[in-house]
Amino acid sequence: MNTLLSLGHGYTASALAARLIPMGWAVIGTCRDAARVAGLRTLGVEPLMWPGDLTDALARATHVLASAAPDAAGDPFLQAAGPALAPARPDWVGYLSTTAVYGDHQGGWVSEDTPATPQSARARQRVLAEEQWLATGLPAHVFRLAGIYGPGRGPFEKVRDGSARRIIKPGQVFSRIHVADIATTLIVSMAKPNPGRIYNLCDDEPAPAEDVLSHAAHLLGLPDPPAVDFDQAQMSPMARSFYSESKRVRNDRIKTELGVRLQFPDYRAGLADILAG
Repeated sequence: MNTLLSLGHGYTASALAARLIPMGWAVIGTCRDAARVAGLRTLGVEPLMWPGDLTDALARATHVLASAAPDAAGDPFLQAAGPALAPARPDWVGYLSTTAVYGDHQGGWVSEDTPATPQSARARQRVLAEEQWLATGLPAHVFRLAGIYGPGRGPFEKVRDGSARRIIKPGQVFSRIHVADIATTLIVSMAKPNPGRIYNLCDDEPAPAEDVLSHAAHLLGLPDPPAVDFDQAQMSPMARSFYSESKRVRNDRIKTELGVRLQFPDYRAGLADILAG
């Protein structure tokens, strides 16, 4: 039986598991919150409390997906796995990273061949974790994800309750990716392993965040959310850090090498589907 060990079983891994389990896969997902255990079992996922012993799960896993945030020392699971990692023989390993590793390109295009020039501590930790997974000797692949959205993670709630604000910063663009297209790409990669390869996961249309909010309001039949100049906007340090970088991310490699055809090639298609759901 194909068995996925999901290290850091969150939003994206849950979307992948929902596709794999009906295909006959077993999925083991780590979680830190004991309150989530029953919910994972209901979804068909075997819960594994973390921190904990990974020995048995690594021995059973035919595929491993790592998506937990790193720290200054890199990937937390690699730090803890120790001797349990040596005998592991998965057919495929995927590490979910971020396009933030490219840093700021002032709206210019980046591809997988663009050197990683991380600006934030968070992005530097991601580069370190990428390097660690690629150095394990396991059949590891790195997936650099743009901004993730999908069911339960979209702009509609804030637009409805009036809390949404269109942050205006001229020239600012973001790339994004629907969670369903992430799951599709991972499944295709599992069928076509190419260890050591790095893939950007994003849609075809980088766009300013204010355009996405305006379109969400249009779909709801509501007026545009108020516009606020970036310099005057009240934002968390994390949100402000996102606006310190602007780039357009290319996704040619997932199309040419993996044959991926995006279900949601732009935010308009993705938002329409979320609202319909």
